[in-house]
Amino acid sequence: MPIYNAPLKDMDFILNDVFKADEFWQANENLAHVDMATANAILEEMAKFSKNVILDLNRSADEAGGAEFHQGEVKTPAGFKEAFKQFAEGGWVGLGASEEFGGQGMPKMLTVLADEMIWSTNPSFMLYPLLTVGAGMAINDRASQEQKETYLPKFYTGEWSGTMCLTEPHSGTDLGLIKTKAEPNADGSFNISGTKIFITSGEHDLSENIIHLVLAKTPNAPAGSRGISLFIVPKFNVNADGSIGEHNAVAAGSIEHKMGIKGSATCVMNFDGAKGFIVGKENEGLAAMFVMMNYERLSMGIQGIGAAEFAYQNAAQYATDRLQGRSATGVQSPEKPADSILVHGDVRRMLLNIRANNEASRAFAVYVGQQLDITKFSTDEEAVRKANDRVALLTPIAKAYLTDKALDSALEAQMCFGGHGYIREWGMEQCIRDLRISQIYEGTNGVQAIDLIGRKTTKCSGAFIAEYIADIREFAASMADSKVKAATIQVCNDVEGLTQFIVEQSKTAPDFSNAVAVDYLHAVGLLSFVYMFARISQAAASKPEPFYQNKLVLADYYVAKVLPDLAARAQRIKAGSALIMQLPEEYFTAQS
Repeated sequence: MPIYNAPLKDMDFILNDVFKADEFWQANENLAHVDMATANAILEEMAKFSKNVILDLNRSADEAGGAEFHQGEVKTPAGFKEAFKQFAEGGWVGLGASEEFGGQGMPKMLTVLADEMIWSTNPSFMLYPLLTVGAGMAINDRASQEQKETYLPKFYTGEWSGTMCLTEPHSGTDLGLIKTKAEPNADGSFNISGTKIFITSGEHDLSENIIHLVLAKTPNAPAGSRGISLFIVPKFNVNADGSIGEHNAVAAGSIEHKMGIKGSATCVMNFDGAKGFIVGKENEGLAAMFVMMNYERLSMGIQGIGAAEFAYQNAAQYATDRLQGRSATGVQSPEKPADSILVHGDVRRMLLNIRANNEASRAFAVYVGQQLDITKFSTDEEAVRKANDRVALLTPIAKAYLTDKALDSALEAQMCFGGHGYIREWGMEQCIRDLRISQIYEGTNGVQAIDLIGRKTTKCSGAFIAEYIADIREFAASMADSKVKAATIQVCNDVEGLTQFIVEQSKTAPDFSNAVAVDYLHAVGLLSFVYMFARISQAAASKPEPFYQNKLVLADYYVAKVLPDLAARAQRIKAGSALIMQLPEEYFTAQS
């Protein structure tokens, strides 16, 4: 059976030693209610819930076939409803939400770690509250005070839940093509009509009402994405006193039969003149929805961390227990006919790759969380500006690089099991199936790469990443001489040169950036991870205990064995786009 133990010591190290979270929180009057004792208590409670309540439900839900659909209604897998009730009563839905509406006001630096544990143990379960939290963020950011007071308190008690309804059968990434209509009514409401697909948690039995956030177009709206508005569309209409009224004209038409995350209901939603209420201003819906989408994108990266941590723990335990073959320097004897497979260099290589990815990913997620906390809680305008730019730059990395590396890690963990990794009993094949979606939803990783190289780099002539590199150089300069320091400085130089090359090439070759985008995203990912190992190394260097010294060993491994991938990425970028873009469309469909 799969195992999981929350990496609480590693989490405490990242918060306390690497990012000095206590000092950061106490220096901000809006976060001074948080300290490390509170943070550790929250993480310890989530560790218990994730291991004792939802871990076993992950496998049982998958084996039972996941969520069930019957005549417009969805039944979640056995145990989910009871677990969600416990989750909601524990205050977890509103952990990072505004205290004004019943949340606990915890910083993002902390909530990313709590979320990681749920992603590790039951990603299907996590998707139900995840969409609610995201919908709450969009409402809190853009809705009227009356709308906030109506919906947010119910979200954070778990009585109501939320969704986001973007995609349509003919319109995926290009939301300007949506056809869902919003016809105005005399009372200020709108009648919403259209079909949305791939709607996570669109229908389920965990809450008494489901509040859909729907992108639609009003009559005479401008063409394309400039004409999109955002609407609140409840499953059950809400009466003036806040109670639930009659069923609105919205229903699930079916649920998707998916490769993984089967316990999560992914629905086709039909809106047949359903009553909706505009959020914010007309034709500004896409900006409002991006508040939610960017939250979900970071969450996908955390899904990757969770899956890779789960995979590592199980692979490392299996490798320790599995007796197979002999060490090259071992002596066979009747008492010891075989060694643990941990004696083999290739098994160690795979486990070290996973562990290095996990520790850098976790640190990076907390770093991005800290930037988000600055944007939300700081009163320093310049700090907020800089953090907003940093979040814009790093969100595609958090979503795409973390999930790309997580799938690599899960596959290497599966390989440690050999044939046992391909069968159900050990949990690796489900881990991979559940994780694969993280690279796809909320904008595929290729789309994230195009966003990074386009809007976040060439559009501003590399200003965002120049400021990021400057901060990394400043940090590296404060370090004692080491392999990690030297590598960090060199990677800054390399990525700076690549960025300048890309900015210049994009001026004369319109297709260039798109063709090299994924390699550039991975280059910035490698820069980010060596920066994380620089911070990890500095935090651990003066501490003689094995826990800390092991961090230094892993940092040296990353520099020597993983970081060289940057040279290959750079070579592919400098090779340009001609070999890709000069081919006619017929090349891809013609018989060889």
